[in-house]
Amino acid sequence: MNQIQKTGVYDESQIKVLEGLEAVRKRPGMYIGSTSVHGLHHLVYEVVDNSIDEAMAGRCDRIEVKIGKDNSVLVKDNGDGIPVGPHPKLGKSTLEVVMTVLHAGGKFGGEGYKVSGGLHGVGVSVVNALSEYMKSEVHREGGIYIQEYKKGIPVNDVKRVGDTSDTGTWQYFKPDPEIFDTLDFNYHTLAGRLRELAFLNRGVTIVFIDERKEEDQRIEYCYEGGIVSFVEKLNENKGVINRDVIYISGSENSNELEVAIQFNDGYNEDIYSFANNIKTTEGGTHESGFKSALTRVINSYARKNSLIKDKDPDLIGSDVREGLMAVLSVRLTDPQFEGQTKTKLGNSEMKGFVETTIGERLSNFLKEQPAVAKSIVEKSLRAARAREAAKKARELTRRKNALEVSSLPGKLSDCSVKDPALSELYLVEGISAAGSAKMGRDRRFQAILPLGGKIINVDKARLDRILNHKEVRTIITALGTSIAEEFSLEKSRYHKVIIMADADVDGSHIRTLLLTFFFRYMRPLINAGYIYIAQPPLYLIKKGRQENYAYSDQERDAILESIGRKGVSIQRYKGLGEMNPEQLWETTMNPENRILLKVSMEDVVEADKMFTILMGDNVEPRRVFIERNARKLKEIDV
Repeated sequence: MNQIQKTGVYDESQIKVLEGLEAVRKRPGMYIGSTSVHGLHHLVYEVVDNSIDEAMAGRCDRIEVKIGKDNSVLVKDNGDGIPVGPHPKLGKSTLEVVMTVLHAGGKFGGEGYKVSGGLHGVGVSVVNALSEYMKSEVHREGGIYIQEYKKGIPVNDVKRVGDTSDTGTWQYFKPDPEIFDTLDFNYHTLAGRLRELAFLNRGVTIVFIDERKEEDQRIEYCYEGGIVSFVEKLNENKGVINRDVIYISGSENSNELEVAIQFNDGYNEDIYSFANNIKTTEGGTHESGFKSALTRVINSYARKNSLIKDKDPDLIGSDVREGLMAVLSVRLTDPQFEGQTKTKLGNSEMKGFVETTIGERLSNFLKEQPAVAKSIVEKSLRAARAREAAKKARELTRRKNALEVSSLPGKLSDCSVKDPALSELYLVEGISAAGSAKMGRDRRFQAILPLGGKIINVDKARLDRILNHKEVRTIITALGTSIAEEFSLEKSRYHKVIIMADADVDGSHIRTLLLTFFFRYMRPLINAGYIYIAQPPLYLIKKGRQENYAYSDQERDAILESIGRKGVSIQRYKGLGEMNPEQLWETTMNPENRILLKVSMEDVVEADKMFTILMGDNVEPRRVFIERNARKLKEIDV
């Protein structure tokens, strides 16, 4: 019988009690998801959410967010201000309770806030705990009150420092470098979220200032049209089916909803759903209710008006949602989110409420607008026909078993490792470059898939045409994930998919086409951080027997400055095929030396806009974009 080896002592002294905000500092990931840049941004969101809660309660119409030169943050609002008087149970100032006690706030009883977002009342105290310094300033009842904290611990009592006729709360904090991997806030990420909040809260002005550049960046958001303006913004570079956005709102008990719907002539569906201003990227009961209502109402209208023949089957959800652009926002008293990061709404009652409300009002709209209704149904019918055509093409991309090599594309040079977490797939432009990559790779974990040319532009084609494109089918089959609604991230055979194309115009076009494909039909790969772009060197600099690779013009100049320009030969690589297998391995594929750019998506709205401009049917926005940005290009290979 094996003897159990005991380690240490387990008695009463081993039971630790973490007081105050110690638990937050001990396990920050439990409260903000991670200590990466995403967790860093979460601090800002939590403080801003408190101000937005004031706006939803009708007590605030202006919020200012400022990033200081030292990556400090100041959030100001003109709400009522956090109460500062003695707390009835704890005796000390209510401001101190809110800032230092978990689960303390005005969001639990229902009197202070009918609905609210944030981390269920732990938000601002968590921010305090994870900041090396924080200062709260409250303007309320004629006075200015402040309290300062270090790592969540008050350094003084709440004190009145002046008089004012204004109201509001100012929160200043500096994230703790002992907690976070980085303190560098991403301007575009924060700007995207603040713009989103301005769309969702009609008439609220949100000012964003970034002082870290030589010239301060300042932008002001305010949308009187609310989510109608949001949908118009999302569709601004697309051809629309219904010129006027369909807007529906309703309430029942303490539940409220509003939805804005507009169809475009594209082939993708985009539903942006929110619950109490929190983006529900994984959907939930509210989104399920919306989808059910849309499918049922459009089928009912089509049947009653003989747009679908009696013998024909009903349209399915994907048919009626082709080209859909919608923003759905619900507000409820006690939201139940699945997971700490709140990406899926779980309140069961919301499905029926949303489905019934939208069903009734959308049905009335279609009756009142027969021309719009007919165009929507006709687009849905075209989508249904394309779906049937895609059915056979889709079957070609399916693999019987992830381990059956016979089901993989013939030109794929697979790796021997079967663990997806250790496996890499290189999508290589050109047969010649792929040949060098095959010979130079580490066969254990690196797979090579040659691309014979440019893939189809998926922004200009339905799924049936996409699936009939040989190169796209090969990529889908190699990955093993399937596509679109059938996509499964868990089935991905590789956790690194690396786009390796030439550093010229054609290479840039191939990268953009592939990224468009992943964004439109395999977006979870991007969200999971599986997509990368290889960075091959631009120059080989030789002097005698010494060889140096430069990945940019600046690096080239620095190398020349270092080794001297006399007797130097410089080779500018026009394509990957110019490198032999050893060079390609050493510069671009060796994990110890290579440079990979991870593709991330901080702002889905801006990403969608950029892909639409670059790859969509509408020429005018692309022309304007080129005219505005052409002067920024220092060099272009032709």
